[in-house]
This record gives sequence, structure tokens and C-alpha cells, in this order.
Amino acid sequence: MRRRLYFMVPDVASARGIRDELLLARIEDGHIHVLARDGVPLEGLQEASILQKTDFVHGAETGLVVGGGIGILAGLAAILFPPAGVNLQLVTILVTALIGAAFGAWVSSMVASSIPNSRLKTFEAGIQTGRVLMMVDVPASRVDEIRKLIAARHPEASGSAPEPTIPAFP
Repeated sequence: MRRRLYFMVPDVASARGIRDELLLARIEDGHIHVLARDGVPLEGLQEASILQKTDFVHGAETGLVVGGGIGILAGLAAILFPPAGVNLQLVTILVTALIGAAFGAWVSSMVASSIPNSRLKTFEAGIQTGRVLMMVDVPASRVDEIRKLIAARHPEASGSAPEPTIPAFP
């Protein structure tokens, strides 16, 4: 399980220095992402993906639950009030729940992909003033070690509490 650490740094040069420290600490480059104001050149740094910038994952999770619930209700309605001449089985509820969950996840994730990530709201002001946000995914057992390393070698970086968990797939 990985935890996401956030660090606000004053500029891209500082972000590169921290990235180099993290690479020496054996944190893979694929687990280090940055987010900056539009137009800031991030040469050599991996920019945050759409999954990290938006509420895509939260939207998909919400749509999965809501769509599945509506699918169950639709299946129950179909069984209780079947079309004329059709004998529906209980498997109808499962099928409509799966279809509803898939459709709900798809639709709500598409909508949520245009909404900024709500977890990054606290960093918005800093990003707009030209600072750079670093998101580092580290093993849960190394959270304290990495936070102490960054605090000792890069006092210009202000950290925040780690996220409880991060999605397994990004």
C-alpha cells in the first residue's frame, strides 16, 4: 500500500532537487508527479496526470454505487411488473445492477474529469502564485523516513499530512 505525500516548493529548480533526492532514496520516478500553473516549463519532471488533477476516480466510485443501486431498483421493478408475456428470473436484478453500475461509473467519471481534484483545493492558491506542488507516492512503511529526508535537506518545501490511501491503479 502506498501513501501520497504533498510538498509545496517555491520553484521548478527546487522540485528537481527534491526529485533527485527521492531518486537517490529509491523512490521511482513514476511515483513522483508535479503540478504547476499553466505555462510553467517542467522539463525533466513528470507532470500530474488527469487522474491526479481531477476528481475522475471519486466520480467513477460514486457513479458505480449510484448506478448499481438504480440498476437494482430497475431490476426489481422489471420482476414485479414484467412486460406482457415475459417471465423474468431473479438474475434480471444482477444484470440490471451490473449494467447500471457500469453506465453510472462511465457517465460520472466523464463528468468528474472536468472538475478539479477536491484534495488539491488547499494547494490552489500556492499553485496560482507560481509555486510547484509535488505529489510523491511512497510505501506506507517509508512515509516518516521520506518526510524527514525532505524536511532536513529541503527546508523550503512545506509538506502536508499524507493521504490515507491512494488508488492502486494510477
